[in-house]
Amino acid sequence: MDAQRNKLTLVAKGDREIVMTRSFDAPRHLVFDAFTKPDLVRQWLLGPPGWSMPVCEIDLRVGGKYRYVWRHDRNGNAMGMSGVYREIVRPERIVNTESFDEPWYPGEAVGTLVLTEERGRTTVTQTVLYASRDARDGVLKSDMERGVAASYDRLEDVLTAAEAK
Repeated sequence: MDAQRNKLTLVAKGDREIVMTRSFDAPRHLVFDAFTKPDLVRQWLLGPPGWSMPVCEIDLRVGGKYRYVWRHDRNGNAMGMSGVYREIVRPERIVNTESFDEPWYPGEAVGTLVLTEERGRTTVTQTVLYASRDARDGVLKSDMERGVAASYDRLEDVLTAAEAK
């Protein structure tokens, strides 16, 4: 694995978007599964160390809903997020809404996940459109990048294990 090629890049785009990109040494169908199958999602989508995901519900269809609840292992604090799937093109694209139970940024966001594969490597491009520039800028000032990077590092491990099977 080339650590530089597999590094998360995060950039602000326009007034209201954040674009996150990372490549994985795995075929696209496995990466799609890792984003859509609860038994896989709860292994990697955890943010910084010390969090678990006791709730991971996914109804993967247009109009279907998802719900995640993360729990901090030491202090028991919980953070919930849910949304609705607007578009699903298996195994290349998912568009969904995103809102937190206790919002830490104003408004609802819309996430677009695009998976592109070249010679067995999949590039994940995740674009999040926020309700306002202030909401986007608040997210950029948070620890979100560190949490996404840690989650994607775990995702790399989950994909490596899945390919070994």
